[in-house]
Amino acid sequence: MTKAQEKNLPRPTPETAAYWEGCRQHELLIQRCTHCGAYQFYPRILCSACMSEHVEWVQSAGCGQVLTFTIVRRAVSEAYAAEVPYVVALIQLEEGPKMMSNLVHCEPDSVEIGMPVEVVFEDWSEEITIPKFRPATRPEG
Repeated sequence: MTKAQEKNLPRPTPETAAYWEGCRQHELLIQRCTHCGAYQFYPRILCSACMSEHVEWVQSAGCGQVLTFTIVRRAVSEAYAAEVPYVVALIQLEEGPKMMSNLVHCEPDSVEIGMPVEVVFEDWSEEITIPKFRPATRPEG
C-alpha cells in the first residue's frame, strides 16, 4: 500500500518568511516601498517600481476583485482530487498588486470577472497557512 499523496507545501525563504508568518497569523502582508509608495506582491528585496532597497511589510485590506479565472476540473495530482472542481483566479488587490489564488466558498460556475472578493486563510500545517479568497461579504465603497 502506498502512502497518500500530500499537497505541495510552499517553502519560505528569507525574502518570503515575513509573508508566510503573516499568513500564519491570518494577516495578508504585502510590500510597500518607503521611497516611492508603490505596493508589490510577490515579495522581493527591491521595489519593482523604482528599484529602491527600502521596502516594508504592510497589512493588506485583503480585498480585491477577480481579473480572470479558470475552473480546474481535473486535479493535477491525487492530493487535490477531492477539491475538483476548483477555481484558480488572478486577484487584483485594492492596493494594486495582483496575486494568484483559489476562490472558495462559492460554486465555481458562479464566479465572474470583476467579482469582489476577500481573503480567507486555510491552515495546511502548523507552519504553512494559505491565503485564498471568497466572494466579498462586506459592502463595497
